[in-house]
Amino acid sequence: MASSSSARYAKHRRIGEDEEAEEAEEELERFDDFTIASSWERFISEIEAICRQWLADGPKILMQKGADCVTPFENLYMIKRELKHGKRVYSMEYYFMKSAKGKNSYWDDDTHSMQLSFGVDEFLMIAPLSASGVVLDDPESTKLLSSVAIALSSCGSNWPAFVPVHDPSRKAYIGIQNLGTVFTRRFEADRIGSQVPIRLMHLEGLHELFLSKFVLSSTDFPARVKVHFSMKLTYRTPEYDYDNETLDSEATESLTENEVASHPKKQWDDDCPWAEWYSAEDPVKGFELTAIWGERTFEETLEMAEVENASSFVADSWFLHPVVSQYMVDDSIGKFVGFASQLHLLVNAYESSAEAQFLEDFVAADTSGQDNSKSTTVPPPSVIDRVMKDLFSDEAGNSNYMEAENKYTRAMRGAPADSLFGQFCLHALWFGNCNIRAIAVLWIDFVREIRWYWEESERLPRMKSSSTIDLSYCLIHQKLQMLAICIERKKSVSHEKGAGHKDETSNTKAITKVRKGSAGVVPKMMLLNTFQEMHAPYTQDAPLMTEDMHEERLHAAEAFGNAIGLSGQLERDILSSDMSAFKAANPDAVFEDFIRWHSPGDWVSEDKVDGNSGWPPKGKLSQRMSEHGNVWRKIWNDAPPLPVSEQKSLLDPVREGEKVLHYLETLRPQQLLEQMVCTAFKSSAGILNKTTYGGFKLMKTKMDQLYATMASTLKSLQGNSDISDLAGDLKRLCQVFEHIEKLLILAASVHRKLIDAPRLAQAVFADYFNYYLPKMGTTLESICYEKEFTTKEKVGMHERDAVSNLFPPPTANQSWRKVLSMGNLLNGHEPLQREIIFSVQERISNGHYSSPTPLCTDDEQIQTHRMYISGTSNDLWVALSVTSWD
Repeated sequence: MASSSSARYAKHRRIGEDEEAEEAEEELERFDDFTIASSWERFISEIEAICRQWLADGPKILMQKGADCVTPFENLYMIKRELKHGKRVYSMEYYFMKSAKGKNSYWDDDTHSMQLSFGVDEFLMIAPLSASGVVLDDPESTKLLSSVAIALSSCGSNWPAFVPVHDPSRKAYIGIQNLGTVFTRRFEADRIGSQVPIRLMHLEGLHELFLSKFVLSSTDFPARVKVHFSMKLTYRTPEYDYDNETLDSEATESLTENEVASHPKKQWDDDCPWAEWYSAEDPVKGFELTAIWGERTFEETLEMAEVENASSFVADSWFLHPVVSQYMVDDSIGKFVGFASQLHLLVNAYESSAEAQFLEDFVAADTSGQDNSKSTTVPPPSVIDRVMKDLFSDEAGNSNYMEAENKYTRAMRGAPADSLFGQFCLHALWFGNCNIRAIAVLWIDFVREIRWYWEESERLPRMKSSSTIDLSYCLIHQKLQMLAICIERKKSVSHEKGAGHKDETSNTKAITKVRKGSAGVVPKMMLLNTFQEMHAPYTQDAPLMTEDMHEERLHAAEAFGNAIGLSGQLERDILSSDMSAFKAANPDAVFEDFIRWHSPGDWVSEDKVDGNSGWPPKGKLSQRMSEHGNVWRKIWNDAPPLPVSEQKSLLDPVREGEKVLHYLETLRPQQLLEQMVCTAFKSSAGILNKTTYGGFKLMKTKMDQLYATMASTLKSLQGNSDISDLAGDLKRLCQVFEHIEKLLILAASVHRKLIDAPRLAQAVFADYFNYYLPKMGTTLESICYEKEFTTKEKVGMHERDAVSNLFPPPTANQSWRKVLSMGNLLNGHEPLQREIIFSVQERISNGHYSSPTPLCTDDEQIQTHRMYISGTSNDLWVALSVTSWD
């Protein structure tokens, strides 16, 4: 490599000397005739003109003129021009920095490979404008480099210039830089793309390679040369085999091939909340650990062996970078399969729900003429049977609704995730492709199964044992709560009849004076006729009602008025029950006594204001209670004295149960899908919210925002809004849901891998969160985001043990398969890449580099030789820069 470069540099000097001679002749003649200038001279002149313009503009103006930022580097910009010479078209690119790099900053992530290889900040690159962009022969590369060198010299610029040579795979370069009128720096780089010699796999051999570039024999330099050394090692964590946790390699040796194949492979997320529904690809494919040795000085080759054998724990700095799966960035439809993708399908089904009045219409519809893009396939009966068995299995037990509640979940009106309808919605998400026809088939079988439980008086699975109905949930869940209560009461009534209990309500004539059903004495209240203490009776609870029953009761009151306080038969039954209980607790009571206790506003007192009233108390019934034919008095006269224990229940379980089943069997498709959408979103978010992710603040904030967005969007579903108006909002909600679902899975993966380094885990997640944030819009279009995630997080000294655990020692089965050929092992793992910078500095006043002119002080040092080495056991890249005095 050195001999070939010397020949090129000699040719370069001859070309330069020829040019100077020609310029001298022109000056003598005092005449510039470009009509006889050669094409090469005009080519140089054009390069010079472009470079002069770039120099005059400077970085700030060049950026204003449209210089492109070189991705992924935030501080590096590039501007280019095309030039023609003969039949060739060349591209000349000028790379410059927005702000100057600090000293010894070449190991940071914002460094271009050319900057790192040759130790430069700004540089020119010229190459043919072709498919490969690489010069294929040495004469052309030398001519190009000479042209740029002459042009830059005329401009007074010290920009380093580079020309690619040979084939693209080698990535070889030659370059030159004018350092004033005295020094010239020449560059050369080449690559070994095959098996690297064993000597160059180790630091000793690489150190000797660097020394060979300037130490020709032991007499040329002192025995010890001070070589500045810096190194960067990059390690990649091995792929984690989760299956080894349950079945190691030794155990498999005793198993047959079929037994090993039948062994279920363990997934990374088996213990995550979403694992019951789907298995997510691990978003963190591994970690890259960068260990950096800062600059230090060595004088002997043997010292390199000590560095190679030293532990990576002695490195000055460690940086950790997660290797994130591509699906985290790619948001194309179908790329990510999770709750968000299935919710999107459910929203599509909701859009189709208005096409028919009854669910049976979708089941019977002929879909042969429909667009294939809207698949309406239905899974076979065996799959439906399996879903029904899972929904109604005895193992489902009696749900306790352990779903976390917050201020937003109630506003969504969906059913709890663990309830019967909540589980139906979750199963429907993963049933077939969640189209409207599949949902209709599943719902019809679901209601048929519920009817069987009703007819057999069997307890409904997944329904909480309760005597109340929670009106904050969706109407379907309220109906199922009502049905569960009706089943229990129907069973209780049947048990009592079977035990021979008498129907006490039938004996309305058997009136007794024995007090029954008293809940206690009413303070300061006496019966009008007997001067006995008044007793408050036990009364029946208000009858259970679902949301639609309350609305019917309200409409009835509005229609019939409330002149006598009663709006329908239900109110009459309630009042009659209360009067019977009051009579049983107060056998000698009269109608006025009941009014004083039950409706004191209808008793007009005439006692003295000073409170010294006699007996009986003076007063009368209100005008409405005194009217002839008053309904209350009529009900009082007909009510038998019966305590609650002997009364007929206000809730008729058979009648109300059949009403529930009628509602479920005749439910309109749109009404079903509205409640399914609310429940599915709420349940899916509730499952994800149970994920353990280390309490990352950014993730918790995003989950809170998701709940707020869902509550706002789903609220519109409860107002009978137009489907076409809501579909767009729901699809945007699906997009938001997908972004947060992806981030949550990433957070869970980072947390469990770095569980012993919580600060580092949170910082790593925050880095990716800030990188991903621009994608988290609410538009339906996929955002093109080509920026690469390269951020590395510094590892604290106290966190190095936790990070080193990511590199478990290779097992015996793994070790024999890979022959280790490089040093600097970390727990038995060799680096993925090793990068080294060797350099030698010398005072300008010493020997070869002493200047005959007082251009510099004697104490100033110059970097005479620099070598950058990057490689593995199968690849080696070497870049050399040499400063010479011309």
